[in-house]
Amino acid sequence: MKSLAEVKFIGDSYGDNYTCGLTMLGSGTMSGFELINDTEDETLYRNTDAIELSVSHKKSSLYDATEVVTTIENKGTKAVTMEMLTSVLLKKIKADKIHRLLSFWSAEGKHQIDTVKSLNLEHSWSNHGYRVLKFGNLGSMPVRQYFPFVAVENSETQEFTAVALYAPASWQIELLVKEGDTITISGGLADRDYGHWTKSLKPGEKYIAPKALVATGSSLEDVCDKLVKAQNPDISPVDLDMGIIFNEYCATWGNPTIDNLKKLADKIEGKGIKYLVMDSGWYADCGNWWDYRGDWTINKKRFPNGLKELTDYIKDKGMIPGIWFELENTSQEAPSFYETDHLVKKDGVPLTVGNVHFLDMENPWVDAHLTKYVIDNLKENDFGYIKIDYNETMGMGCDGPEGMGENLHQKVLATQRFFKKMKQEIPNLVIENCSSGGHRLEPSFMELASMASFSDAHECASLPIIAANMHRVIKPSQSQIWAVMRKDDSDERIWYSICATFLGRMGLSGDVYDLNEHQWKLLDDGISFYHKVSDIIKDGKTTLLTAETESYNDPIGGQLVVRRFKDRALLVYHRFESSVSLTDYISDKKIKLSDYEVIDKYGDAHTDFSAEALLVKISE
Repeated sequence: MKSLAEVKFIGDSYGDNYTCGLTMLGSGTMSGFELINDTEDETLYRNTDAIELSVSHKKSSLYDATEVVTTIENKGTKAVTMEMLTSVLLKKIKADKIHRLLSFWSAEGKHQIDTVKSLNLEHSWSNHGYRVLKFGNLGSMPVRQYFPFVAVENSETQEFTAVALYAPASWQIELLVKEGDTITISGGLADRDYGHWTKSLKPGEKYIAPKALVATGSSLEDVCDKLVKAQNPDISPVDLDMGIIFNEYCATWGNPTIDNLKKLADKIEGKGIKYLVMDSGWYADCGNWWDYRGDWTINKKRFPNGLKELTDYIKDKGMIPGIWFELENTSQEAPSFYETDHLVKKDGVPLTVGNVHFLDMENPWVDAHLTKYVIDNLKENDFGYIKIDYNETMGMGCDGPEGMGENLHQKVLATQRFFKKMKQEIPNLVIENCSSGGHRLEPSFMELASMASFSDAHECASLPIIAANMHRVIKPSQSQIWAVMRKDDSDERIWYSICATFLGRMGLSGDVYDLNEHQWKLLDDGISFYHKVSDIIKDGKTTLLTAETESYNDPIGGQLVVRRFKDRALLVYHRFESSVSLTDYISDKKIKLSDYEVIDKYGDAHTDFSAEALLVKISE
């Protein structure tokens, strides 16, 4: 699909039709541009001051989606200041429904459907006056309240058009209706009205807006599959086999020691687990791990011989050792909290959120500091895996040479450069993208990581609901799902937890050393089943995803996810409160189990809050 582009310069008139303050589209700036070239792959505009605005809209080389990149270049003699620049602009889409994905902490990806009518976006009786829906996010946690995604549906023809933004910081999406039943979709950096964004463009300078992906299809799952498969993550060569992760956080709760990690390594040796990851609390001689973030000196009380003893032990057990960092932030007990010259500032003073300051990732001192304490640590102690957490947001913006929104954008881009530096220094490094779980699950961060924490949902009923939601926005092969084991777990709870991991990457935690023989048998069977279906998780297509429950805390009914690959399919069914058997559930979906040859099964969804997964052969 062909995208257009718009820019708004300070000093030019804003659009009329009652839109000033709602949108910057349709401004006087664009009246000065002339269409110079319009091909299948690129559209070029130029104004009388020799400023060129181009938009590349090329078919993705990876999948059936369009990659959109907007560039503006000042080839004239006068500087201008932008206050809006689109990444993507699609016009005259006939649609009556709008699909968005809501997101808060531990409630990621909830699907919301609105109609043009319910949002009061119907065109006026005379086609005068724009109707505008504008949503997005401000700050350095880009997935908060919404994912940078929208899809519109023509329910009459079952045609869907979807957009995903590469949005590492503040972003916006706008939907406009003026005439008839057609929608304009615009998206990109949060503009001056919404995100305090301005950017000077001097003669000879070029600015590239964040990329966008566009897909069309016959269903929501269809267009989401296309958008996700057009993402191009930098997967570590050692992480191409869907290896299982054991993260010890839900066993030690921020209190790892050499002894309790050795105990875990002994217990999970030979269980088909690839990574053993040490989470927070390994640093500083501290009490509360939260207050000492940023002090990356090794806690000698917990690791008296350093971390090499730990990594050697884990490797001897046949696993890759991992370590947790929150490298961009620093708390009040860490020395770097008081390095005022090297912190992000707002209104001339260090930007403080709770007990957190933010390191200025553009600052050379910070780069050297993190190279020493992060990259050198990884190298010297032979860690092959790093979990990068990020537990606060900078909000609307920060001080710097441009508008506050652009300053923020540049700080986050510097973070992404450090991700790339880690991979350059350690090519096989496996990076886990985590931001309080799911606050950075957007394409530009996902393309820098092998996998991501899908959520901070650890031991709750919503676990499989969130895991299924992630199919619409990130690759399941990158979506690490928590399954926390406890000694008091019933068979039903183990099935419920383990079946959720079949919706992504299996991520284990908990007190596995306390499990009895029967519980270990259920876990071993789950690990074996995961390995049998990992190719479907990795390369398949999700064709059905039902999650009708309104409440995530007290879900009712059931959830079925069907993912197909070649002549096989994976069916994962979770029962909530007031649920029915899988046979009864799928009959309402016009699916017959007789259409499938069951190859293998894990779990038994025989009661509320139980689950089962089927590996089936598809008989066409």
